[in-house]
Amino acid sequence: MVLKKQVLINITMVLLSWLSLSFYGRGNIKKFLPASVLVVLLEAWNVQMAKKQKWWVFYNKPKSYIFGEFSFNIGPFLVVSLWILKWTYGNFKQFLLLNAFIHAFFVFIIMRVMDKIKLVKLVRLNEFQFFFYFFYKAFFLYAFQYMIDKSKKFASFYLPIFQVNK
Repeated sequence: MVLKKQVLINITMVLLSWLSLSFYGRGNIKKFLPASVLVVLLEAWNVQMAKKQKWWVFYNKPKSYIFGEFSFNIGPFLVVSLWILKWTYGNFKQFLLLNAFIHAFFVFIIMRVMDKIKLVKLVRLNEFQFFFYFFYKAFFLYAFQYMIDKSKKFASFYLPIFQVNK
């Protein structure tokens, strides 16, 4: 029964997140998806370390990445990263403030609800540590997007020099 509840919550979470992208715009997806995917891959790598350290635990069985963190990573984490970049990229202070607000809301409100409904709970991290666990990735997200933009500008400036005109 617990696994069915977990699967239903996971599917709902991913679908609702991805449905919001219907208002996002194709150009924005092309622009911001690579950096967002890179930060999700960083998060997936961090999760492996966190699971070994038992920083949190999911109540469900089996205790696997697919039934636990995966839906958070490809759902809200990825989609929120896209939205934050769309709304704030170019204004680093605003980017950090929005990230801090969203991560604080998740850690101090949503995580408490998820613990009450027996979905997931923090074990070896307190809420402030968990907040910083998420928040530090904001710097990587912005840096990835900045590097991608700079490499595109570099390529668009220098590549035409090497093209052969027919």
